[in-house]
Order: sequence, then C-alpha cells, then structure tokens
Amino acid sequence: MELKSILFIGFVWPEASSSAAGSRMMQLIGYFQALGAKVTFASAANPGEHPSDLEAIGVTTVPIALNHSSFDNFIIALNPTVVVFDRYMTEEQFGWRVAAHCPDCVRILDTEDLHSLRAVRQQCVKDDLQLTNDLLLGNELSKRELASIFRSDLSLIISEFEMELLKELYGVSTDLLCYLPLVVEAKASENVEWESKKDFVFIGNFIHAPNWDAVLNLKNNIWPLIHQKLPGVKLHIYGAYASARVNQLHNEQSGFLVHGWAERASTVFESARICLAPLRFGAGIKGKLLETMYYGTPNVTTSIGAEGIQGEMPWGGAVEDSWELFSMAAVQLYNDKAFWEQSQKNGYAILRERFDKKVHFNAFISRLQHVLSHLKNNRNKNFIGGMLMQQTTAASKYMAKWIEAKNKSNPKP
Repeated sequence: MELKSILFIGFVWPEASSSAAGSRMMQLIGYFQALGAKVTFASAANPGEHPSDLEAIGVTTVPIALNHSSFDNFIIALNPTVVVFDRYMTEEQFGWRVAAHCPDCVRILDTEDLHSLRAVRQQCVKDDLQLTNDLLLGNELSKRELASIFRSDLSLIISEFEMELLKELYGVSTDLLCYLPLVVEAKASENVEWESKKDFVFIGNFIHAPNWDAVLNLKNNIWPLIHQKLPGVKLHIYGAYASARVNQLHNEQSGFLVHGWAERASTVFESARICLAPLRFGAGIKGKLLETMYYGTPNVTTSIGAEGIQGEMPWGGAVEDSWELFSMAAVQLYNDKAFWEQSQKNGYAILRERFDKKVHFNAFISRLQHVLSHLKNNRNKNFIGGMLMQQTTAASKYMAKWIEAKNKSNPKP
C-alpha cells in the first residue's frame, strides 16, 4: 500500500527544544516524510511557548476540537493512509472516530513512554513502596493504556525494558509492538577535551514531574555534598517552563544557578563537564542523557535514568541510587580525567551501537510495510483489540456525543 497521507494527532504541539517527547515527534514526522508521504499534524491543544516550526518543514497544521463532530468531516476529507496517535490519551479521544470513518487506515500509537509505569513509580516513591507487578497490574491507568495498545494496529515502544514488560507482564503480542527508540545522527568528531569543559549541568522540562523531583533532590540532598568537595564549581539548571518555585531555588553563594529555558541544548552540553540526572521515577528513555553522550559530556544518573539505554554496555559515566554515592561519583568523575575520558568513550559507543538512526529507521519501515500489507489478517488475529474496539469505544463515543450536545445547548458566553 502506498503511503500518501499521514495524520499525526498530537496530545500537544511538539517542542523539540523543550522536551524529549518533542524531539521524538519530530523524528517520527521525518521518517514519514522520508517515504514521500504528505504529513498533517493536528492537535486540540493550545501551542506552547517554544513550538517547533512544522510549516517550515512542509507539515500542514490543523487545529481540531475535542468531542466535536467537525473532526469526522476532517478525517473523511483527509482520508489518511496512516494515523499516528501521540500517547494513549489521543487514541482514546479520537481512535473510535478514525476507525468509524476510515476503517482501512492503519492506526499507530506512539506511546512516548508507558505513562502507567511512570505513574506507579511516582506513587511508590511518594508512599515509600517497592514497585511490584501487582501494583502495575492493579493500576487503573495501566488498564487504560493497555486497552489503547490492544486497539491499535501497531504501538511504537521507545524502551527495550518496556517492550519486555508489555510482553512478559501484560501478555501483549509482538505483532502489536515495534521497538523504536530515540535515535541520533552519526557524530562527525569525538574530540571533546576534558580541559575545555567545566561545571555541572541539569536540563529538563519543569512541568514534567520527574524533572522537578530531580531538581529538588539536587538542591536538598546532592549539591550540598558536591559543593562541599568542589566549592568553586557551579551547577547550572536549565529547563522550559520554570515557575516561581523553580526560580526561587537559585542561589549564587552555593553555586546553584537556575537559568530557565535553554534555546540550544548543544551550547549547554558542550560547555559542561558533567550532567547530573538524579531521577527517582520515570519511564521510557531519557533523551537528554543521549544528548549528553552525543556532545561528549559524561553523566551521573540513577538506574531509572539509565533504564533502556545501555543494554549490556558500560555506562557513559556513573549510575548510583544512593544520594551519597551519587555525589561521590560526581566528584570523582569531575576530578579524574582518565575516568572522565573513558566515560565519554563509553557514551559514544552506546550511541553508535544502540541508537543508530539508519538501523532503527530501516527496521521501522520494514515493520510498517508488513502492517500495511497484512492489516486485515493482523486485525483478525488481534481478538482482544477487536473486542475492546467494540465495547470500550462505545462508551467513549456516546460520552463524546453527550458532551457535544451539552456544549451546543449551553454555549460559552
């Protein structure tokens, strides 16, 4: 089947300069454009502060409305070959409309990461609990997210860890899953010298709960220990959507410097000697850690931060879950040139071996062509997905129609 028209339905408008999710979306758009497809991006969200310029790369942008039949007319007129849902929430909201009006269209879910995994981990941190399979299986968000995966023809999974979790714990068939991580271009030069870099850096979108939690841990538990050993060194905090509570953490005397949004992450990473990422919960793979490796900046992170990235390869820095050990590793990595240079080489090797763009692009295209060619048979085999499409989308359908009718009878002033 020829790929003529591709529709992306975004939970938000992509911001590649603000989040890994934005970078991920831009990569996916690029994949389809490379196949010669006309790409349309639609979203019911309001644009953020730093939106990527989709029109500049030839993508048509369309605002759409939630719970409104205008989307039905839009999707019928567009008649896309493929629809990509950005996260399970958009599949819940628009999937039944796409299935009803474009039944032969391939429905792809880009999970970004498993939101349910991140949510359960966050609750475990809050309640001081160990993560268990029972907590994951019993979580209501898990049920919603898995239902969306089963209803879709293909789900793009960003982390090998999450691929295994979906297969082993939830029993999702590999026919419904495609491993497609964030990727990086080949780096022309790997000659970044230890002497040319100084200070520590943290970068992350502040409306993302794991990032805010990490900044608080840096401020309260980690930076005081590092600052005691390295009093002349600074920690630079960057991130989009810095609120007043974030900016209040700025302290010149202790070298804890909050800068806000960085227009170019490359400038930040190229100048810093070490990136710190003390993440206590989260999911997916951490795009900023891939960026640190790309720019020759080793990092210190946690097992959550490193998850899905290194495989069996040595890490590009250090991985510690105790804040005391985390701080000690940061100090050692900052002072030990040989350790730092080996960590840098490890990071470059991870990117070359595990996140090569050409390798993953070719695998994705092969998988997509198979889905396009065997759509009817794959749907017949996916009985659970068909059952969920029939039963659970009926609730979404009639709720949406009820909301639309209510809005018409009670128009906003």
